[in-house]
This record gives sequence, C-alpha cells and structure tokens, in this order.
Amino acid sequence: MSRAATVHPPLTRTPPPGGAFGGAFGRAAPALAAYLAVRLCGLAFLAHLAHAKGHGVWPALATSWDSGWYVDIAEHGYTDRLGTEVNTNNLAFFPLYPLLIRMFSVLSPASPASAGLLISLLCSLLAAWGIFAVGDALHGRRTGTVLAVLWGCLPVALVQWMGYTESLFTALAAWSLFAVVRERWLTAAVLACASGLARPTGIAVAVAVTLAALLACRTPGVRIRALTAAALAPLGWVAFVGWVGLRVGRPDGYFAVQRLWKNEWDGGRATLLELRQQLVYSSRPPLFLLLVSMVLIVSAVLFVLGVLDRQPLPLLVFSGVLLLVVLGSEGVYFPRARFLLPGFPLLLPLARALARARPPALTVLLTAAAGLSAWSGAYMLLVWQGPP
Repeated sequence: MSRAATVHPPLTRTPPPGGAFGGAFGRAAPALAAYLAVRLCGLAFLAHLAHAKGHGVWPALATSWDSGWYVDIAEHGYTDRLGTEVNTNNLAFFPLYPLLIRMFSVLSPASPASAGLLISLLCSLLAAWGIFAVGDALHGRRTGTVLAVLWGCLPVALVQWMGYTESLFTALAAWSLFAVVRERWLTAAVLACASGLARPTGIAVAVAVTLAALLACRTPGVRIRALTAAALAPLGWVAFVGWVGLRVGRPDGYFAVQRLWKNEWDGGRATLLELRQQLVYSSRPPLFLLLVSMVLIVSAVLFVLGVLDRQPLPLLVFSGVLLLVVLGSEGVYFPRARFLLPGFPLLLPLARALARARPPALTVLLTAAAGLSAWSGAYMLLVWQGPP
C-alpha cells in the first residue's frame, strides 16, 4: 500500500508517558507562544490603525457581520419558518457556537458578544495546539511549530479572533484528525460529530474520519471501535440538517435555506467565472477580492503538493472535501478565504519545507508572513466594505 493510502502513518516520536496533559502542553508551549505572538502583533497593528481612523476594535471583532447572527441566535433562538426573503433565514447557521455563547453568557457576567469573542480566542489556542500536535506527530516538533505559526499568519487569520466559528471548527477538526493519527477512534468520531454541529464544512471532518475508520476495520483488534466511529462521525451534521427539515416542515428544508442564501453547489462553475472576472477582465479589481482569488489558487496548488507528498489519507480527504465544498459553491465569493481557514493540512508541504530552513532564514520568512497577515487583516476589517 502506498503512503498516500496509509491511514495510520508511522509516528516520529513517542508520546508523553500516559498521554499526560503537562507533558503534551510543555511540548506544544513554544508553538503556542509563537502563535500567540503573531496574533498579538496583528491585533496591535489593527488597534493602532483603528484608533487613527476613529474606530473601536472590540465592536469590529465581536459584533460585525456574521457575529451578529450568532449572538441573535444565542439570545432568541432559531426561526421556525422558511420564508422567501434572501439572506435572512438564520437556520443557515449551525448551532454549536451560539449554544456555547448562550451557556457562557449565562454562567458569566460577559455579554453574549463578549462571550463569543472570548470563545473564539480560547478555541484559536486549542486549534493552534491541535495543529501543532498533528504536525509534530507526523514530521516532528519543528514542523509542528512552523505549521501552527503559518496558520496564524494566513491572510485572513484575524478572523480567528473574531466572533466567528472558524476557530471553534478548526480546533475540533485538528484534534479529530490528531485522534485519527493516534488511532483513537471514538475520540475522533465524537470530535467529528461536534464539528458537524459547528459549520456546514463539518461534513469534511466526518468523511475523513468515517473513511479512515472503515479502512481500519480490516484490523480485527479495532473493528468494533472503528465501525462505531464510522457511524458516529457524521451524526452531528446529519442531525442538524434533519432538524432543520423538521422545523420548516419539508425534507429538503436545510438545502432550501441555503438556496435562499444563494449558496448551492455547482461544481465550481461560479468560482471559475469569478476568478476569470477578477484576474482577466476587471481593469481594477478590489484588492480584497484579489487576495481571496490568490488564496483559492494557492490552496488548490498546495493540495496537489500534499497529494504528491503523500500525506496521510485522512488529511487529504479532509482538505479535498473542504476544497470541493468551498470551490464548488456558487455562493458569495468574498468569504471563501475565510471558509478555507480551517484547512491547515494544506499548509503542511510549506511547513515541512520551511522547517528545513536555517533559523535566521526561517525567522525572516515567518516575520514577513506575520507582517503581511497583520496588514491584510487590518485592511479586511477597516477598508474592505463587506464581510470577511
């Protein structure tokens, strides 16, 4: 069997004795510190520019665009009607994040908006830790650290510290994939199930875990656990889609809601047309849309490099399904760089290459990436007139 089809790649290190939390955290601490430094620099740059323009940072991070939808669901719940108005039905938003906002705001003095922002910040650290853990397990500590830092240096990484679901979903996806690498099938399935309640692209985690678990069933010693995991992994996504159908009184209710948001799968036709418009026909395309276009193209190239690098199958399946969902949709174009933010395995070929660089060169490259991320994040929030 080729490495591309290997579900459980050989690990490069021995885990801490007993899987001790302290040992695992200590190993990840430098990566988390570096990630935190990158994001704090981005936040400081944003705060400086926002102050100069007379804007507040907290409202922009906690209450803008989709953040308001999640806070409203946390406070008032979901609608029970399909309706006919476009872009108004809150059943398009998955329930885990608003549920956490509601719980946190009830148990603490924080407002729902502040609770959502704090949840995102904490989940971003859990996500960076999970991303490090995957890179460390596959290729060593240095690669894991670079991988986590690169995730924090993405052009739209500011979203990781906004009232959005990307950090929550990335944390669930990363730790689910790590559990697959470690052959902890039930843990992987529970996290995949939760990811299916966090975002529509939770289906990518579910497919990755289910396929890996089914392949593992060929090993008699883990067959029952693997079969259970394969069945459990997609239940979160399926449960919410089914619940929406029951709530609006039609089997295709969730997909009808998505049609009201102009968000249907067309195999990528709309994406290719928009790329052609922005890169070929438009004389002065908006800078943010050019950035989104570059992210989409680079993501596709990185996926091919991951295939050529023979990444473990679960990571390739997760990235591939995520790309299919994001690139194959005819919905709005500008949030697609954000939609791909959880696709950290796409960065693995780049992380491996950078990890081989000498420390001075690596420092310069990552510093430049962090600076570009800080600038693009500030531009996205303070100059670009649409949602991230």
